[in-house]
Amino acid sequence: MKLSIVIPCYNELGTIQQVVDAVKASPVKEKEIIIVDDFSTDGTRALLKSQIEPQVDQVLYHSVNRGKGAALRTGFAAATGDIVIVQDADLEYDPQEFPAMIQPILDGKADVVFGSRFVGSQPHRVVYYWHMVGNKILTTLSNMFTNLNLTDMEVCYKAFRREVIQAIRIQENRFGFEPEITAKVAKMGCRIYEVGISYYGRTYKEGKKIGWRDGFRAIYCIVRYNLF
Repeated sequence: MKLSIVIPCYNELGTIQQVVDAVKASPVKEKEIIIVDDFSTDGTRALLKSQIEPQVDQVLYHSVNRGKGAALRTGFAAATGDIVIVQDADLEYDPQEFPAMIQPILDGKADVVFGSRFVGSQPHRVVYYWHMVGNKILTTLSNMFTNLNLTDMEVCYKAFRREVIQAIRIQENRFGFEPEITAKVAKMGCRIYEVGISYYGRTYKEGKKIGWRDGFRAIYCIVRYNLF
Protein backbone atom coordinates (compact mmCIF):
# COMPACT_ATOMS: atom_id res chain seq x y z
CA MET A 1 0.00 0.00 0.00
CA LYS A 2 1.41 3.36 -1.05
CA LEU A 3 0.23 6.66 0.45
CA SER A 4 0.39 9.80 -1.68
CA ILE A 5 0.72 12.95 0.41
CA VAL A 6 -0.31 16.10 -1.47
CA ILE A 7 1.05 19.32 0.06
CA PRO A 8 -0.41 22.56 -1.34
CA CYS A 9 2.06 25.34 -0.62
CA TYR A 10 1.86 29.13 -0.78
CA ASN A 11 4.33 31.41 1.02
CA GLU A 12 5.41 28.87 3.64
CA LEU A 13 9.14 29.64 3.77
CA GLY A 14 9.26 29.30 7.54
CA THR A 15 7.59 25.88 7.74
CA ILE A 16 7.87 23.93 4.48
CA GLN A 17 11.15 22.18 5.35
CA GLN A 18 9.83 21.19 8.77
CA VAL A 19 6.65 19.84 7.21
CA VAL A 20 8.63 17.79 4.69
CA ASP A 21 10.80 16.41 7.51
CA ALA A 22 7.69 15.53 9.53
CA VAL A 23 6.02 13.82 6.58
CA LYS A 24 9.16 11.80 5.82
CA ALA A 25 9.31 10.77 9.50
CA SER A 26 5.68 9.60 9.56
CA PRO A 27 5.15 5.89 10.35
CA VAL A 28 3.82 5.02 6.87
CA LYS A 29 6.68 3.25 5.12
CA GLU A 30 5.68 3.45 1.47
CA LYS A 31 4.79 7.01 0.60
CA GLU A 32 4.89 9.49 -2.25
CA ILE A 33 5.34 13.18 -1.39
CA ILE A 34 3.96 15.70 -3.88
CA ILE A 35 4.32 19.44 -3.25
CA VAL A 36 2.37 21.94 -5.34
CA ASP A 37 3.73 25.47 -5.08
CA ASP A 38 0.97 27.96 -5.84
CA PHE A 39 3.32 30.72 -7.06
CA SER A 40 4.89 31.60 -3.72
CA THR A 41 6.56 35.02 -3.56
CA ASP A 42 8.32 34.90 -0.16
CA GLY A 43 11.31 32.74 -1.12
CA THR A 44 9.51 29.39 -0.74
CA ARG A 45 9.85 28.70 -4.45
CA ALA A 46 13.62 29.18 -4.42
CA LEU A 47 13.94 26.92 -1.37
CA LEU A 48 11.90 24.22 -3.09
CA LYS A 49 14.08 24.36 -6.19
CA SER A 50 17.43 24.53 -4.38
CA GLN A 51 16.93 22.17 -1.44
CA ILE A 52 13.60 20.39 -1.21
CA GLU A 53 13.12 18.96 -4.71
CA PRO A 54 15.67 16.13 -4.11
CA GLN A 55 13.94 15.20 -0.82
CA VAL A 56 10.48 14.49 -2.29
CA ASP A 57 8.96 12.68 -5.25
CA GLN A 58 7.55 15.67 -7.12
CA VAL A 59 7.39 19.44 -6.83
CA LEU A 60 4.89 21.00 -9.20
CA TYR A 61 4.81 24.75 -9.83
CA HIS A 62 1.90 27.00 -10.73
CA SER A 63 2.78 29.96 -12.96
CA VAL A 64 0.21 32.16 -11.19
CA ASN A 65 -1.41 32.08 -7.76
CA ARG A 66 -4.64 30.11 -8.14
CA GLY A 67 -5.59 28.97 -4.63
CA LYS A 68 -5.57 25.85 -2.45
CA GLY A 69 -8.27 24.04 -4.39
CA ALA A 70 -6.37 24.53 -7.64
CA ALA A 71 -3.15 23.27 -6.02
CA LEU A 72 -4.94 20.17 -4.74
CA ARG A 73 -6.42 19.55 -8.19
CA THR A 74 -2.90 19.56 -9.63
CA GLY A 75 -1.54 17.31 -6.88
CA PHE A 76 -4.38 14.78 -7.00
CA ALA A 77 -3.94 14.36 -10.75
CA ALA A 78 -0.26 13.50 -10.22
CA ALA A 79 -0.80 11.04 -7.36
CA THR A 80 -0.05 7.35 -7.95
CA GLY A 81 -0.59 5.90 -4.46
CA ASP A 82 -3.42 3.63 -3.36
CA ILE A 83 -4.55 6.27 -0.84
CA VAL A 84 -4.23 10.06 -1.13
CA ILE A 85 -4.14 12.43 1.84
CA VAL A 86 -3.94 16.22 2.10
CA GLN A 87 -1.19 17.76 4.24
CA ASP A 88 -1.07 21.54 4.62
CA ALA A 89 2.36 23.16 4.35
CA ASP A 90 2.19 24.68 7.81
CA LEU A 91 2.56 23.00 11.20
CA GLU A 92 -1.11 22.70 12.18
CA TYR A 93 -1.44 18.94 11.57
CA ASP A 94 0.78 16.04 12.64
CA PRO A 95 1.86 13.45 10.03
CA GLN A 96 2.38 10.97 12.87
CA GLU A 97 -1.40 10.54 12.66
CA PHE A 98 -1.39 9.28 9.06
CA PRO A 99 -1.83 5.64 10.19
CA ALA A 100 -4.99 6.47 12.13
CA MET A 101 -6.34 8.48 9.20
CA ILE A 102 -5.91 5.72 6.63
CA GLN A 103 -6.74 2.67 8.79
CA PRO A 104 -10.49 2.62 7.95
CA ILE A 105 -9.55 2.52 4.25
CA LEU A 106 -6.96 -0.21 4.82
CA ASP A 107 -9.59 -2.21 6.71
CA GLY A 108 -11.87 -2.02 3.68
CA LYS A 109 -14.51 -0.10 5.62
CA ALA A 110 -14.11 3.40 4.15
CA ASP A 111 -13.58 5.17 0.84
CA VAL A 112 -12.99 8.56 2.45
CA VAL A 113 -11.78 9.51 5.94
CA PHE A 114 -12.20 12.95 7.51
CA GLY A 115 -10.07 14.02 10.44
CA SER A 116 -11.86 15.87 13.20
CA ARG A 117 -10.46 18.49 15.55
CA PHE A 118 -13.58 18.25 17.73
CA VAL A 119 -13.61 14.60 18.79
CA GLY A 120 -11.10 12.49 20.69
CA SER A 121 -8.59 13.33 23.40
CA GLN A 122 -5.72 14.61 21.24
CA PRO A 123 -4.17 18.01 22.05
CA HIS A 124 -5.65 21.11 20.43
CA ARG A 125 -4.15 24.57 20.51
CA VAL A 126 -6.64 27.18 21.76
CA VAL A 127 -6.92 29.92 19.13
CA TYR A 128 -9.93 31.72 17.59
CA TYR A 129 -13.38 31.31 19.14
CA TRP A 130 -15.28 32.74 16.17
CA HIS A 131 -13.42 30.44 13.77
CA MET A 132 -14.71 27.51 15.82
CA VAL A 133 -18.25 28.91 15.77
CA GLY A 134 -18.08 29.49 12.02
CA ASN A 135 -16.74 26.00 11.45
CA LYS A 136 -19.58 24.44 13.42
CA ILE A 137 -22.16 26.51 11.52
CA LEU A 138 -20.68 25.51 8.16
CA THR A 139 -20.40 21.86 9.18
CA THR A 140 -24.01 21.83 10.38
CA LEU A 141 -25.24 23.48 7.18
CA SER A 142 -23.26 21.00 5.09
CA ASN A 143 -24.66 18.09 7.09
CA MET A 144 -28.20 19.34 6.54
CA PHE A 145 -27.68 19.09 2.78
CA THR A 146 -25.59 15.88 2.69
CA ASN A 147 -27.37 14.06 5.53
CA LEU A 148 -23.97 13.19 6.99
CA ASN A 149 -23.12 13.65 10.68
CA LEU A 150 -19.61 15.06 10.35
CA THR A 151 -18.19 17.15 13.17
CA ASP A 152 -15.48 18.98 11.17
CA MET A 153 -16.21 19.47 7.47
CA GLU A 154 -13.56 22.20 7.09
CA VAL A 155 -10.66 20.07 8.37
CA CYS A 156 -7.51 19.80 6.24
CA TYR A 157 -6.90 16.11 6.92
CA LYS A 158 -8.96 14.14 4.43
CA ALA A 159 -7.86 10.78 3.03
CA PHE A 160 -9.30 9.17 -0.10
CA ARG A 161 -8.96 6.00 -2.08
CA ARG A 162 -7.15 7.30 -5.15
CA GLU A 163 -9.86 6.08 -7.54
CA VAL A 164 -12.38 8.19 -5.63
CA ILE A 165 -10.53 11.49 -5.59
CA GLN A 166 -9.33 11.19 -9.17
CA ALA A 167 -12.89 10.55 -10.34
CA ILE A 168 -14.06 13.90 -8.96
CA ARG A 169 -13.83 17.09 -11.01
CA ILE A 170 -12.77 19.76 -8.51
CA GLN A 171 -14.06 23.17 -9.55
CA GLU A 172 -13.22 25.39 -6.58
CA ASN A 173 -9.84 27.13 -6.63
CA ARG A 174 -9.68 28.36 -3.04
CA PHE A 175 -10.95 27.09 0.31
CA GLY A 176 -14.32 26.21 -1.24
CA PHE A 177 -12.67 22.86 -1.92
CA GLU A 178 -13.75 21.57 1.50
CA PRO A 179 -17.56 21.90 1.12
CA GLU A 180 -17.32 21.00 -2.56
CA ILE A 181 -15.50 17.72 -1.97
CA THR A 182 -17.80 16.88 0.96
CA ALA A 183 -20.89 17.34 -1.20
CA LYS A 184 -19.43 15.31 -4.04
CA VAL A 185 -18.28 12.29 -2.01
CA ALA A 186 -21.69 12.27 -0.31
CA LYS A 187 -23.44 12.29 -3.69
CA MET A 188 -21.23 9.42 -4.85
CA GLY A 189 -22.40 7.33 -1.92
CA CYS A 190 -18.87 6.92 -0.58
CA ARG A 191 -18.35 5.20 2.74
CA ILE A 192 -17.16 8.04 4.96
CA TYR A 193 -15.46 7.68 8.35
CA GLU A 194 -14.22 10.28 10.81
CA VAL A 195 -11.11 10.04 13.03
CA GLY A 196 -10.17 12.35 15.91
CA ILE A 197 -6.90 14.23 15.31
CA SER A 198 -4.74 16.78 17.11
CA TYR A 199 -4.55 20.39 15.98
CA TYR A 200 -1.78 22.95 16.39
CA GLY A 201 -3.54 26.00 14.95
CA ARG A 202 -1.76 29.12 13.72
CA THR A 203 -2.63 32.76 14.26
CA TYR A 204 -2.82 35.23 11.39
CA LYS A 205 0.51 36.66 12.53
CA GLU A 206 1.99 33.19 12.15
CA GLY A 207 0.66 32.85 8.61
CA LYS A 208 -2.96 31.67 8.74
CA LYS A 209 -4.67 32.59 5.46
CA ILE A 210 -8.36 31.68 5.57
CA GLY A 211 -10.67 34.65 6.20
CA TRP A 212 -14.31 35.65 6.60
CA ARG A 213 -14.81 35.94 2.84
CA ASP A 214 -13.99 32.24 2.56
CA GLY A 215 -16.80 31.53 5.03
CA PHE A 216 -19.35 33.20 2.76
CA ARG A 217 -17.92 31.33 -0.21
CA ALA A 218 -18.29 28.07 1.73
CA ILE A 219 -22.01 28.74 2.21
CA TYR A 220 -22.36 29.33 -1.52
CA CYS A 221 -20.45 26.09 -2.25
CA ILE A 222 -22.60 24.06 0.15
CA VAL A 223 -25.74 25.14 -1.68
CA ARG A 224 -24.26 24.94 -5.18
CA TYR A 225 -22.64 21.52 -5.03
CA ASN A 226 -25.43 19.86 -3.11
CA LEU A 227 -28.37 21.16 -5.13
CA PHE A 228 -26.93 21.64 -8.60
